[in-house]
Amino acid sequence: MKLLQKTGLFLAATIMAFACGGPSDTVETTDAQDVAAGSGSTLAVDASTSKINWTGYKPAGKHWGFIPLTEGEVMVEGESLTGARFVFDITALKIEDMEESNENYGKLWGHLQSDDFFDAANYPQAVFELTGVESFSAGTIEDKDEFETDFTPASDSDLAADNPTHWISGNLTMRGTTKNIKFPARVSIADGAVTAKAGFNIDRTAWGLAYGDESNAVDKAKDQFIYNTVSVEFDIKAN
Repeated sequence: MKLLQKTGLFLAATIMAFACGGPSDTVETTDAQDVAAGSGSTLAVDASTSKINWTGYKPAGKHWGFIPLTEGEVMVEGESLTGARFVFDITALKIEDMEESNENYGKLWGHLQSDDFFDAANYPQAVFELTGVESFSAGTIEDKDEFETDFTPASDSDLAADNPTHWISGNLTMRGTTKNIKFPARVSIADGAVTAKAGFNIDRTAWGLAYGDESNAVDKAKDQFIYNTVSVEFDIKAN
């Protein structure tokens, strides 16, 4: 099934969101959808250079890092993308705003792996599977209103890749829960290689990562919560 037609040198496709809105002007999370039936040539994702960057926020600070990709593939038929699947290793999650030798690194890493967040002992992987592609025609991206602090989460419009070409939809499975996410991406196909970049926000609580849920905070100004919004950025290369 052909989902995407090449436009000039660019062809869009690929990867993981929050905020509700119209069909072509916002990042959104919905119920799981049917996965695209891949056909044609299969390109292997370069796991050594592909990863998902993350940033989590609270009023008094933020943490960031990445989750490595362990396996993945992109299916292309002619000049159309027909499918994609990516697997990420939650147990290999890295924190980049502090040294691993720092005592707080171990505490934060362990907390993220625990049942409060990813529950990695039971759900060690996250999986993304392509479900659809549509042309990026909107001139702007609708942003979610956030509670203002010194560390308010970055907006979807700020995170988006420069000159996005299409909206990508796909099922993201984490912690045993599958949701469909939609986000803008820029993808290039040339000389038998595919590169894709995307940046957007997700609401972590949609996948059961509800520790410190800001909706339960009695007094947000006292830093008694963690923002539900998590920023996600993809950099994918396949050959």
